[in-house]
Amino acid sequence: MAKKDNKKVIYWLLTGCFLIFVMVVVGGITRLTHSGLSISSYKLISGTIPPLNEAEWIAEFEHYKQFPEYQKLHNHFDLEDFKDIYFWEYIHRVLGRLLGIVFIIPFLYFLIKKQLTKPTIKKALILLFLGGFQGFLGWYMVKSGLVDRPSVSHYRLAMHLTTAFITFAYTLWVALDLWYPVKKEINGHFRNIIRVGMAVLLIQIIWGAFVAGLDAGWIHNHWPLMNEGKLIHETVYTEQVPLWRNFVEGKSGVQFVHRYMAYVVVAVIFYIWFKARKLQLTVPQKNGVNLLMILVLVQFILGVFTLILQVPVVLGVLHQVTAFFLLAGMTFVLHRFSK
Repeated sequence: MAKKDNKKVIYWLLTGCFLIFVMVVVGGITRLTHSGLSISSYKLISGTIPPLNEAEWIAEFEHYKQFPEYQKLHNHFDLEDFKDIYFWEYIHRVLGRLLGIVFIIPFLYFLIKKQLTKPTIKKALILLFLGGFQGFLGWYMVKSGLVDRPSVSHYRLAMHLTTAFITFAYTLWVALDLWYPVKKEINGHFRNIIRVGMAVLLIQIIWGAFVAGLDAGWIHNHWPLMNEGKLIHETVYTEQVPLWRNFVEGKSGVQFVHRYMAYVVVAVIFYIWFKARKLQLTVPQKNGVNLLMILVLVQFILGVFTLILQVPVVLGVLHQVTAFFLLAGMTFVLHRFSK
């Protein structure tokens, strides 16, 4: 290990990875419990303190009543119902602030102590930008649900979730750069196959966010076929005009892409695993590829049960968590075959 970029830096980055993971879990719960629009303002400092007495809770609830979610969906809510959904969004936002502190304060400390090399400083600055951008996207997403409809834009939700995944993957990549400082000979062809796998996985994550944003998991709750025993239900291509909009804005079309892209993800990862067996592998490479194969099978099964059981909160969160682990596994494998 070099004098600079020591183990403390690695632990700092891995702590960031863990907090991003917790953020994604809480974000998933927030989404599935329809809690994301319960806090309709953004106050960076004062918003850290929740309502502390009955009068403050009533004032917050009255503010919530001014927006479409209460007026169109939750007009039957009393104060206790409001407190329930407020809790998850509040925890999500507090975690966001904590994550910012965890990234910024240690970064400044390591910078002052000169424990970061120039390449790591550049990578850390990219991480700080991604974190700030992620916070902006969170508010940008929430804002879309406060205007005329009680739901956020699925495009903005996809941007928010995908950026969280990318931030995590990049943070893990930087930590792995420091954990494995010794370069080795690489197989360029096999690395490119893994890159394709990573691209396919990210596309699947984006369409998974579309499914979540459009509540498209509550239709066609059958497997392996869609409603009426059809491989491609007619609603896949008739909900929107022109045709292409069905696959980015239509509930059936978006679910169709996510449903059948899952087979592509499994096939690509199986191919990676199969090809890897013919190579001379290090222990981390072998373990990474094997774990990747296990994770994608678990994720596929979770996806099937989440669909047919109509997205229970526990399964929905587990499905998102496993996607996170799958991305972590793919990042690790790509790193081990790239450097």
